[in-house]
Amino acid sequence: MPTTTEKYSWSDIPDRVKELLILASDNWENTEVSQGYINEALKQADGHLEVLISAYRYFFYKNQPIMALDIAQKVMSKIQQQESLPTAWEALQPILEQRKYEPSIRLYINAYAAQGFVLARLGKLEEAKLITERVKQLDENRESCATTVFEVLTQPPEEDDD
Repeated sequence: MPTTTEKYSWSDIPDRVKELLILASDNWENTEVSQGYINEALKQADGHLEVLISAYRYFFYKNQPIMALDIAQKVMSKIQQQESLPTAWEALQPILEQRKYEPSIRLYINAYAAQGFVLARLGKLEEAKLITERVKQLDENRESCATTVFEVLTQPPEEDDD
């Protein structure tokens, strides 16, 4: 019988971090306990992308948008550093367009789309519009939420007929 962490052998994160993520999942209903496990996993994982993504999802679904936004930005920053991506959109956009099917670039684009979505939830609508419009241009297959969020944010208000 495989141990719990052996079931996740495809992942290269340390077993102790896997255990912490499993404990967070097992204790989902108790936010204080599960968040403690997530925070400890983040500390021990030292910026590992799989753990950052797990933490983003955790905070997003626990309705903690500030933490989710912080984690999405960390994912982007880590990939930006690993891939030597420029920060200015004018230089970045053609690189993302050209390499958008590479796994790390897809992850970067998805984290950027997630950032736009969370900003919209936080009421930072102009920032959210800018980001979701940028991602929309890269995502002709609508694989992220960016196009939908952009459409919702830019839809003209309905007029009352009363």
